[in-house]
Amino acid sequence: VKTMVDASELNAFLQAVKDKKSFNSKDGASVSNIAQTVYLLLPENETDGDGKAEYRKEKEFSKTVAGYKIENARPIFDGLRLIKSPLEIKLMQHAIDITTEAQMRSMAVVNRAKWEYEVQAEVEYTFRRRNADYWGYPSIVGCGPNATTLHYVESQGEVKLGDLLLMDVGAEYDHYTADVTRTYPSNGKFTREQAEIYQAVYDAQEAAAKTVKPGASFRDASRAADKSIKESLAKMNLITAPDATYQILYQGKAINMPQYRLWFMHGFGHWLGMNVHDVGDYDAKLQAGMIFTNEPGIYIREDALEYLADTPENKAFLAKIRPAYEKYKNIGVRIEDDLLVTPTGVEWMTKALPRKISEIEQFMARASKEMNYTRAQNISNPKFAVLDSNNLFQVEDSSWNLFSKTEVKNGKTVRRGWVSSGRDAAFSGSQPLGHLHGD
Repeated sequence: VKTMVDASELNAFLQAVKDKKSFNSKDGASVSNIAQTVYLLLPENETDGDGKAEYRKEKEFSKTVAGYKIENARPIFDGLRLIKSPLEIKLMQHAIDITTEAQMRSMAVVNRAKWEYEVQAEVEYTFRRRNADYWGYPSIVGCGPNATTLHYVESQGEVKLGDLLLMDVGAEYDHYTADVTRTYPSNGKFTREQAEIYQAVYDAQEAAAKTVKPGASFRDASRAADKSIKESLAKMNLITAPDATYQILYQGKAINMPQYRLWFMHGFGHWLGMNVHDVGDYDAKLQAGMIFTNEPGIYIREDALEYLADTPENKAFLAKIRPAYEKYKNIGVRIEDDLLVTPTGVEWMTKALPRKISEIEQFMARASKEMNYTRAQNISNPKFAVLDSNNLFQVEDSSWNLFSKTEVKNGKTVRRGWVSSGRDAAFSGSQPLGHLHGD
């Protein structure tokens, strides 16, 4: 960029373009008007909801100029963002290092946490303590069945010892974000079933990374991950064969869909940079300086088989995989690392974070002893809440903060009304409208 002009002079510059005159800025910069093309930085297309105003301005501007070709500069900037400079790589490595520490701290305390939000707090505390801008996207912290939901951001579930905890988090530093996922057992030890699913995801990661080098493509890595996942799912009898299909009904017609997509519903990865899902052409050949995520996953959702079309083919499919489904049900695993394409191959920017099963178990055993942690305290002497005939709460505990009235009912003093329970309380199955902790 040879000449920069303050944005406050944009209208004067555009007027000079319309008048086919040279432009002289207030600080002495001069722009001769000899170009035949005007580039405007616009969204990718007019259907982008955030970009409609820009396209309206572009149309208005185009009507007032003659003899110029109007082009979108976005592809140029997207290409610049795709290949990182040495400074950008350093900034991203710092964001990744902060995220690595946050993941390690979560591994150290999870066996003493009761709620997902406690673990999330440990992560985001680390982001702020390390002077990150904050997170690059809302943290995903899901334990047990919640780990099978791709973008679970509520963090309201209980951390049950023995369940897997999926942590998809990323610090943002100086406008660049990390994106790192680890899945580990809350008690520090994988069960056999958890380990089998985890190893399948790990193998897919390894297969994808082996394809990465300059001249290869993002699609090559994606195909390698898919192939590995399909083979592993077939071995575990979660699909009937690597390329087997099931059926969905669309407009009354049966359409074949890959079986493995029931359990691996997302792409293998994405570009990473100033946005967590950064801009760039996924068909471009890999070049040194590109950074992307490697994040296969397997999610055995409890409701995954409930909505399959009622066809003979699907019934046969369900009969074959039902035992394996029951064996692995409610296990969700994603492993996500950030990869840098180098002149000779690939660098794992997240290599400091334990990834193998043995590494995770050994680290958690050591770190949980070394790191002090005081979990959130229970409300003193909490009681349960029920619904009366008027659909109001009854809580038999005067220590709870209630906007209510007091009455004697069945020989007991009862306050009836709204309950402010605090963050470490859970209501029983009688709670109304799927109450969340703290609501």
